[in-house]
Amino acid sequence: MQYTRLGTSGLTVSRIGLGMMSYGNLSRRAWHLTADQARPIVQHAVTCGVTLFDTADMYDRGASEEVTGRLLAECFDDRDDYVLATKVYYPMSDKPSDRGLSRKHILASVDASLRRLGTDHIDLYQVHRWDYDTPIEETMAALDAVIRAGKVRYIGASSMYAWQFAKAQHIAALNRSSQFISMQNHYNLLYREEEREMIPLCRDQGVGLLPYSPLARGLLATGRTRPETHPTTRSSTDPLAEQLYTEADLDIVDTLHTLAHELGLPPAQLAIAWLLNKPGISAPLIGATKLNHLQDAVAAVDITLTAEHIARLEAGYRPHPVTGPAEQQALAPSPSLTGGKP
Repeated sequence: MQYTRLGTSGLTVSRIGLGMMSYGNLSRRAWHLTADQARPIVQHAVTCGVTLFDTADMYDRGASEEVTGRLLAECFDDRDDYVLATKVYYPMSDKPSDRGLSRKHILASVDASLRRLGTDHIDLYQVHRWDYDTPIEETMAALDAVIRAGKVRYIGASSMYAWQFAKAQHIAALNRSSQFISMQNHYNLLYREEEREMIPLCRDQGVGLLPYSPLARGLLATGRTRPETHPTTRSSTDPLAEQLYTEADLDIVDTLHTLAHELGLPPAQLAIAWLLNKPGISAPLIGATKLNHLQDAVAAVDITLTAEHIARLEAGYRPHPVTGPAEQQALAPSPSLTGGKP
């Protein structure tokens, strides 16, 4: 395993992060793994040197945080040996105040996450999406408060527009409060719109990038012939994938698989290696429900691509509608004050 600082912060992370969204309660998601099922994967990640583990309070309404905390406590003797990341924003109940990035919700949510994770601090506390209903001044002040209280070490953000991220950083700088050290964004071979504004902004400001969905919800790994073909339990219950990737992306998938065959590599390794070779990337976040998913990601760290390889993989790219911020509505439509579930 290789390690790097997260942006220009002092926080060191492994070049591969394990996303914990797939671990939780089988009664809610058929593709979730229970703690017992996830244990061998997490143990192998630790053996391979993975130190970054990412979850969110809304993943399975807290069950993912519970599993994450339990397994990491089993696998590590010292709490300081790993980096624990979680997120806040999405509704956690039908209560009108139990959502968003208000001071009230952030202060309540960080305590709830700490209880579920079974720890006294969170290394990286991330805002899951932009809150259009709360002034960003209030949000950044609340995030600074949880750092000053010792409950959080660093703060980060996830998918939003570049102007929103720049505004948040500017407000924090004006108030001499804590700024985001990371951006967790949607970025892979099939979706590269982040290269237009967000990635250049983050590189300029020393913000580390933690791209999610590095395999485009499995499309890059499986090479299925069209998006509506569902070879896995996850993809058969994932309507958002139909909105994100289309027939136009399949040429890139074909190129990936052809080059992978020429190099004698699994396509998943090649796709992740491409990400790791891109400027500004600290650690792609891998969702693993099988041991080989993790093994491919770890192996990708040692793959060096030539300029020719990268050019071939990128040649067929076609622009996409901007997603990430748009997923906000697809994942959890903003409920009215009368209630409603995401």
